[in-house]
Amino acid sequence: MDPTVDAFLEMLTVERGAAGNTIESYTNDLGDFADFAAGRGHATAAADADTCQRYMASLHVRGLSARTAARRLSALRQFHLFLLKEGVRSDDPTSQLDTPRLPKPLPKFLTEAEVDSLLAAAAAKPGRPGALARAALELLYVTGMRVSELLSLPRAALGAKAEVMIIKGKGGKERMVPLSATAKQAAAALLAVTAANSRWLFPGRDPKQALTRQAFFLLLKQIALEAGLDPARVSPHVLRHSFASHMLARGADLRSLQMLLGHADIATVQIYTHIQTERLRQLVEDHHPLSETWSGRRER
Repeated sequence: MDPTVDAFLEMLTVERGAAGNTIESYTNDLGDFADFAAGRGHATAAADADTCQRYMASLHVRGLSARTAARRLSALRQFHLFLLKEGVRSDDPTSQLDTPRLPKPLPKFLTEAEVDSLLAAAAAKPGRPGALARAALELLYVTGMRVSELLSLPRAALGAKAEVMIIKGKGGKERMVPLSATAKQAAAALLAVTAANSRWLFPGRDPKQALTRQAFFLLLKQIALEAGLDPARVSPHVLRHSFASHMLARGADLRSLQMLLGHADIATVQIYTHIQTERLRQLVEDHHPLSETWSGRRER
C-alpha cells in the first residue's frame, strides 16, 4: 500500500484514537481506490480529479449502495485533507465530487393488529400500571401526539364531556385533536386511581411530578413483551408513525395529517406517502384489466 496511506492510518490511530473497525474500514476503502488508481497509472496519493470522479462512477456501475459510496467518498476526502495538511499535495482532487444522495429511511410503524395486541395487553394488566399504560397507548395512538406532549398533559386537559383535547406542541403552539370514546374511557379509568391532588394526567410516583420518559419507556417495553412483540420495535415515536400510516391507509389526506401531528410544514409528513403509493399500487393491481400481466400471474 502507498506509504502515505499508511501514514494517514497511523494518524487516525494515534491522534484521533480511531477504533479498530474504523481503521479496517478506511484500509479497505482506500485499498479499493488504490487498485483503481493503479489501473489508470496513478499512485494513490497522486490521483487526479478525473480519476477520483471515475472511481466514484465505477462504484455505481459495480452496484454498490449509495451508503457505501458515501462512506468511500468520505474516506477519500479525509485522506486528501491529510495530504494537504502534510504538504504532500497542494490541491484536493475530491473537492468537486458530489456526495451520493442517500435514500430517506421510511418511518417504522406497527400493523393495526400489533397495535390491537398492545392495547389488549395494557387492558389486561392489573392495577394502576395497567390503567396508566392503557390510557397512554390509547391517547398516543388516537391522537398521534409526541411522548413529551403526552407526559406534560395537565389533569384538566381531559374534561368529563370533552370531545377534543388541546395539545401544546413544539414552540408552545397549540392544536386540537379529537378524542375517541375508548381513549376517554381509558383516561377516566386512570384518573379514578390517581391522587386527586395531582395536576398531571400522567403523574409519577410523586403525584406532584409528571411521569418521566424513562419510567414510561420501561412500562411500554413491558407491555410490548406481554403482547408478544419485540420491545425494540415499540416506542412512542413508532406509535406516532403508526397513527399517521394507518390514517393515510384508511383515506386521510396529508393536510389533515399535518394538522393532527402538529407539523409546521407539510413536507414533513410527506415521508408517509409510501402508504399512499402502496395503496394506489394495490388499487391498480386489483382493478386494472392488465393487472394480472403486471403481477406476473397471467398464464402465457
